[in-house]
Amino acid sequence: MFENERGGILITANMEERAREIEESRHPLRCITFMRDDFKIEDAKEVIAEAYRSEENTKTLILGAKSFTVPAQNALLKILEEPPRNIAFILLAPNKSTFLPTVRSRLSLKQEHQKTTYETLPITLKNLDLSGLFAFVKEHDRFKKHEAKALVEQLMHQAIHIEKLSLTTAQLEGFEKALRLIELNSRLQSVLVMVLMNFLKEVKRGR
Repeated sequence: MFENERGGILITANMEERAREIEESRHPLRCITFMRDDFKIEDAKEVIAEAYRSEENTKTLILGAKSFTVPAQNALLKILEEPPRNIAFILLAPNKSTFLPTVRSRLSLKQEHQKTTYETLPITLKNLDLSGLFAFVKEHDRFKKHEAKALVEQLMHQAIHIEKLSLTTAQLEGFEKALRLIELNSRLQSVLVMVLMNFLKEVKRGR
């Protein structure tokens, strides 16, 4: 799968399936899989401890998650750059943006091409009013980080491709800023209000 013996990064929507395929392809050599929703610093420490358990033959550590926290990635940097003898790392995630540039620079990266499908959300951006805004925010205020990012991308897709709105610079920048804020662990409720207020103002100006 990867030319480099140290392993690599695979961007895929089918993480668990790919992990099983990697395990089967490397049999009878050992593979240990760490599959998480959100890969945190304690998970990174567990991986590092496992990596330093000596092996006579190559052992592959598979790390899969929908999101990897910045502290976890920073903790893994040194061992990814200089892995112990006979240790290979394969990192799985649904989006390339999940990983810091410093992590991506240490491993080769492959990306599966897949078409993302979006469902229509229960909100109409072109006719958005305050009650609709707050009802939507209330319904989606307890999402995990990867779910929150997907929701913002879904909102942008709905605006452009479903409702076919011509977005203003402020609206486009609102979506970009929202993704950055979610990555910084900002509260989703506040992020959604920020994004949706741009559409509410457009409605008011048109009256």
